[in-house]
Amino acid sequence: MSFSAVDMEEESGASAAAAAAEEIRRLPAEVNWEMLDKSRFFVLGAALFSGVSAALYPAVVVKTHLQVAPPPAAATATAAAILRRDGLRGFYRGFGASLAGTVPARALYMAALEATKSSVGSAAVRLGVSEPAAAAAASAAAGVSAAVAAQVVWTPVDVVSQRLMVQTSATCRYRGGADAFRKILAADGVRGLYRGFGLSILTYAPSNAVWWSTYAMAQRSLWRLVGAERSESYPSLMAVQGASAALAGGAAALVTMPLDTVKTRLQVMEADAARPTLASTVRGLLKEGGWAACYRGLGPRWGSMSLSAATMVTTYEFLKRLSAKEGSLG
Repeated sequence: MSFSAVDMEEESGASAAAAAAEEIRRLPAEVNWEMLDKSRFFVLGAALFSGVSAALYPAVVVKTHLQVAPPPAAATATAAAILRRDGLRGFYRGFGASLAGTVPARALYMAALEATKSSVGSAAVRLGVSEPAAAAAASAAAGVSAAVAAQVVWTPVDVVSQRLMVQTSATCRYRGGADAFRKILAADGVRGLYRGFGLSILTYAPSNAVWWSTYAMAQRSLWRLVGAERSESYPSLMAVQGASAALAGGAAALVTMPLDTVKTRLQVMEADAARPTLASTVRGLLKEGGWAACYRGLGPRWGSMSLSAATMVTTYEFLKRLSAKEGSLG
């Protein structure tokens, strides 16, 4: 290869890097961890995310019923059965317990997410990584870190709320979240509350890595299509962020669905039967319906995660701008 060809390749690489850096600079300004008023961020976040959780909770209930019930059923048939048996109240079984854990879990999640994203992104750029690659790596690392931190709180909440979700008026074993917490603790100890913790990490860590990295890439691709100059328009900003989040949520749901089904079954199985193990849970699921059984509830989960992602991200980005310190946005 001639020196001129090498020079041309170097110039081409430098031009591509410059173009990528320019593309990043043209995107909407990121509100990072250092720019936030933390007290306002957590107080407003608790209120906003509680409202979003309430709106999307029925889809989670339907998904959980589909994953636990042995005979396969359509999501619409399952929803109709819950409505017929328990009324609208049936779609909110366990919501109180879930909401009680949402505030501390979300606080841990957001703190770990923003702190990791900020530190990893800065470190990667200092090491000479290109800005787009650094942003994707920071987003993936932040997603993993946030998932692990949140599961410390969220796994016991999941165990309690899911037990309440699947019980009916005819098979009512728990009188509420506190009663379920006490009975699980008495029967199985702390280990019972953390049943499926390892599997939760295996589910949500890659799910969050896929989600945040896909979100970052989807957002750049969509801005390329619509034109970064339109980011000055708040409706365009919300539309692009929402669409990027929905795509990321759908991808994460598809990738982690089998793990989520096994985790849900493991957490919901009662301790008075033979103590469930990961192997016995997988064997039972495969015996019921083969690999297709691992994707039971995919429709509600895919829809719930896509809608939740779009709603959560637009709310989250709005929250960060509301919580930005005076003068930090320029």
